[in-house]
Amino acid sequence: MAQAAATARTVILTVDDDPGVSRAVARDLRRRYGESHRIVRAESGDAALDALKELKLRGDQVAVILADYRMPQMNGIEFLEQALDVYPGARRVLLTAYADTNAAIDAINVIDLDHYLLKPWDPPEEKLYPVLDDLLDAWRTSDYRPVATCKVVGHRWSARSSDVREFLARNQVPYRWYSSDTPEGQRLLSAAGQDGERLPLVITPDGTPLVEPDDPDLAARVGLATTPTSEFYDLVVIGGGPAGLGAAVYGASEGLRTVLVERSATGGQAGQSSRIENYLGFPDGVSGGQLTDRARRQAAKFGAEILTAREVTGLEVTGASRTIRFSDGSAISAHAVILATGVSYRQLQAPGLADLTGCGVFYGSALTEAAACQGHDVYIVGGANSAGQAAMYLSRGAKSVTLLVRGTSLSASMSHYLIQQIEEASNITVRTCTVVDAAHGTDHLEQLTLRDVTSGHTELVDAQWMFVFIGAAPLTDWLEGTVLRDGRGFIPSGPDMTIDGQPPKGWELDRPPYHLETNIPGVFVAGDARAESAKRVASAVGEGAMAVMLVHRYLEQS
Repeated sequence: MAQAAATARTVILTVDDDPGVSRAVARDLRRRYGESHRIVRAESGDAALDALKELKLRGDQVAVILADYRMPQMNGIEFLEQALDVYPGARRVLLTAYADTNAAIDAINVIDLDHYLLKPWDPPEEKLYPVLDDLLDAWRTSDYRPVATCKVVGHRWSARSSDVREFLARNQVPYRWYSSDTPEGQRLLSAAGQDGERLPLVITPDGTPLVEPDDPDLAARVGLATTPTSEFYDLVVIGGGPAGLGAAVYGASEGLRTVLVERSATGGQAGQSSRIENYLGFPDGVSGGQLTDRARRQAAKFGAEILTAREVTGLEVTGASRTIRFSDGSAISAHAVILATGVSYRQLQAPGLADLTGCGVFYGSALTEAAACQGHDVYIVGGANSAGQAAMYLSRGAKSVTLLVRGTSLSASMSHYLIQQIEEASNITVRTCTVVDAAHGTDHLEQLTLRDVTSGHTELVDAQWMFVFIGAAPLTDWLEGTVLRDGRGFIPSGPDMTIDGQPPKGWELDRPPYHLETNIPGVFVAGDARAESAKRVASAVGEGAMAVMLVHRYLEQS
């Protein structure tokens, strides 16, 4: 039964069917919040609902509800969905194991989930309390109203509908998805005066309908920061992957007026990873989304400004300032710039693929599509870590996962720990020396033509889902004519630019370029866009931090 004190303080409710875990959760909560909040504990969904209804009748306020996902009879998502009817303004947290990350992602859309926490969270001072502090602050400032939610109406096999869902999910904007052929989808289209010919339709929390919105308009309408607050900064970081977020955290924490500019969503390719297991300090692994969320909140805590859906198109040098130009013609300037633009997945060249991209063919993990893969046969193209992580993640719900690898084995490009996990997964098959020759389908992927590169034999297989991870190209074309790039588009820096000990052409300073400095003084590069970088999350974060140290050195000598 639920445990409750007889005071009138605001309630934090926790429910977990394991008595030991339930007591431990309540203990951690009382230690931090016991003086200002009532901690109510329940050991089943039914008992927790009874407690909520009793609290409602007594007129008590419930600020946060934490529910374990794996409960018998009524799992955590089912409970939170019913709790929403009783206390729609309470912040909702799902407690999950690492294996249940996909359930937590689904819950963001089903019940407007505010956060999910991975167990165990020792120490709570680092993993539990900061999250709850933010949720309690949000609850207090919301006047106890339900979380504002977008509604997205689209076609199941619409590439742009998929892109919008991915954009909102990666930026942690709560939304509800309605297929255009369902009764509720039809009602929303009718209310917005649309016939369904132009999709997706996004209805913002204030009721504004947006038809086929582009990312910048969508970002601005759902409350993401898109406009800089100043015209001049100490440091501009371009790119919000691990290197960019690392630079933003260290730049802002060390007193630099820092702005991070991201063209889509923070996290980069790492943010789309379902599980990263070789990152220092996370022995049980961490999802890219969780790592990104923590880094973004950390950067914001230190005062870094984060702009989303802003595309940078130019870099200009004007005396001591470095000017960044956006696609809309506006600009900001700074003393120094860190290029952390990262890379994008290379496009697979085969007949039929271009027309089916977003309609069964996806580049990267596309986590918002994972739930729809339940019980289906899934194909993954690629043999590096990203492909292996996606295979393990999708295998939890898919009927089968087939890895298509051009090479003769995985060992040349994939970490050993991932190879072992794939070998132990009963529903994952690895097909080496195999490529995709063509994709077939009308409005969505239906079949693939596979070819054995050794024998030349082709095979037609049924397929509705294919995820592609075939290497990456740097996002540096916009730097043409300004920053030195190698033949593949990557940016050399420091000693890599010197020839016979001489600095690059046009270098006018007496000193040689710093380690991560480009051919333009005060412009640094970090992460995957740097030539000869390690292409790992840990090294990218380290380079972001190191670049800030070199920025300080540059500013001191300027």
